[in-house]
Amino acid sequence: MTRFVTKAAILAVAALPALAPVAAAQTTQTVKAVDEKTGPVSFANVASVRLGSDPQHGGSLITETQRSPLTPGQSKLSADRVAVPKNDGERSTFGGNWEIDLGKFGDAPTSPYPAGIASRDHNVVAALQATNVPAAVAETNYALRDNARGKARPVDNTMLVLENARSAADCSAPNKVTGTTTLTRLWVRGEDDTLKQVTMPAGSGSLSVKNLRLGAPRAVEGADATKSLSDVVVSRVSSFDQLIRQDGWRNGDVTAQAGWRVDVTTHVRNESGDPLPDVSTTLVLGGVSCSIPKNFVAVSGGSGNGATATQPPVPTEVPAGYLGTAAAAPSSDYRLPLGLGLLVAGLVFGGLAIGLGRRRTARSRGE
Repeated sequence: MTRFVTKAAILAVAALPALAPVAAAQTTQTVKAVDEKTGPVSFANVASVRLGSDPQHGGSLITETQRSPLTPGQSKLSADRVAVPKNDGERSTFGGNWEIDLGKFGDAPTSPYPAGIASRDHNVVAALQATNVPAAVAETNYALRDNARGKARPVDNTMLVLENARSAADCSAPNKVTGTTTLTRLWVRGEDDTLKQVTMPAGSGSLSVKNLRLGAPRAVEGADATKSLSDVVVSRVSSFDQLIRQDGWRNGDVTAQAGWRVDVTTHVRNESGDPLPDVSTTLVLGGVSCSIPKNFVAVSGGSGNGATATQPPVPTEVPAGYLGTAAAAPSSDYRLPLGLGLLVAGLVFGGLAIGLGRRRTARSRGE
C-alpha cells in the first residue's frame, strides 16, 4: 500500500506540468490564430477624453477599449458602462462638472436627451470575422452635460447631443479599407441657451459654435462659471493619431479609423470678467480602427484549417485608465492565478504524499 501511494504521488507530480499544454492543444487545434503584433486587428472605444492641449503633459481618461480576438470572434463593451465618468476614480481625473451620457437612462424625467430620443444600449464591438477580416463599430446616443449649471432636469444641463452616432471601420483588403461616421441629428445649446438642432457639414467639414454657456470640465481656481464661455468644434476623426488610445491600441501597414471628435476651448473668466488661462478639452466619441498587413489576404470560407494556434491568447478588453500607462488586470480576473495555484497546490500535496509514504515505510521497517 505504501509503495502504491508513493508511486502514484510521483506520477501525479510529474504529470502536472503536462496538463496545461495538453488542454491547450485540445482547444486550439481547429483554428489558426492571427499574429498578435502584426496580424489583422480591430479596436473600438465608446468615449475618451484628453484634458489640456498638450498630449504629452495633459491628462487623459480612456474608457474600456475592445480589441478583436486572435481567432474569429468579437469583444463587446459591457452594458454597465452608461456614462463617463463611471466612478469616483474617473471623476477625479475628468473633473466633477461634465458628464457624457452613453444612451441608457431610466424614466423620461431622468433623460439627458431632447424629447423623442429613446433610451438605448450602446453597441461597441471589435471583431475578427471568419475570413480573418477585422472590423469595428461603435454606435449609441451621446449627450454632453455641464452639471455645474445646476438645473433640476438633466436635459437642462445638456450642451451637446449626437443622436444615433455611428462609427465603423472595415479592413477587407489592403486596397479596400473604410472608415465611416454617421448620425441622425446633432443638437447644440447655443448662445441663446436653447438646445436645438443644427446641421453637421458632410464629408470632411466641421461644425464650429462659439460662446456656448459651457464651463470647464473641472473647477478652476478664481473662475466664475457664469461668465465663462466655450467654443466647440465638432468634426470626424481623420487620422489614427487623432484617436485617444492606450499604448496597446496599435495600427498596422494599412489602417482605417473613424469616430466623432469634439474640441472644446473654454475661455475662463473671474468674477470681475478678467480672463484666466483657457482650458482645452478633446472628446473622441466612438473611436474605432482596423489594421491589416500590406500582404493580407482574407481567408476563403473562414472555417479554419485544423492548424494549432501559434499565438497565446491576449486580452480582448483594455481596462479603462490613463493614456500611456499599463493597467493592471482587474481583481476579478482569476484565470492566471488559478492556473498557477492548481499547479503549486498539486506540487505541494504531491510532496506531502511522498513524505507520508516515506514515513510509513520507515515505521514499518522499524517494526
